[in-house]
Amino acid sequence: MKKFRIEVKWGILFFLSGLAWMALEKYLGWHDRLIEQYATYTLLYAPLAIFIYVVALWEKKRKTYSGRMTFLQGLLSGMVITLVVVLLTPLSQYISHSLISPTYFSNIIQLTVNSGKMTLPEAEAYFNLMNYITQSVFFAAGMGIMTTVVVMIFMKSIPQKDPSE
Repeated sequence: MKKFRIEVKWGILFFLSGLAWMALEKYLGWHDRLIEQYATYTLLYAPLAIFIYVVALWEKKRKTYSGRMTFLQGLLSGMVITLVVVLLTPLSQYISHSLISPTYFSNIIQLTVNSGKMTLPEAEAYFNLMNYITQSVFFAAGMGIMTTVVVMIFMKSIPQKDPSE
């Protein structure tokens, strides 16, 4: 476990940043009075999420690999961060929708039904904690892997040529 201390730290920080972001969304009214814009505003979290992966992988490169990290080493590191995030996702969704914003689902259901996008049974089947947990787990896994790959394309160390060649 000590080998992945940096990844666990950043996975937990990612989890905490997500909860802080949810609290900010709730405070700014994106879960109630401005819920119509929620889908757009929530995308503003993406740069912070990417930044967390960049800093985490940069720290791993610097502290563990003395500034020389291969693509595969970074990929493994990012996968471990993603695993931590995925494991914490159900707890994050529970805290977000039970403690931070307990009226979110009823508000989004009402908006969706009133706009004619779904019937009440369809909206209730879609906007609920279990469905959000399932979606979030898959989204966190996919985005974590994709973010890691893109970051490592730019962050990997170029192999040095042997001067004797």
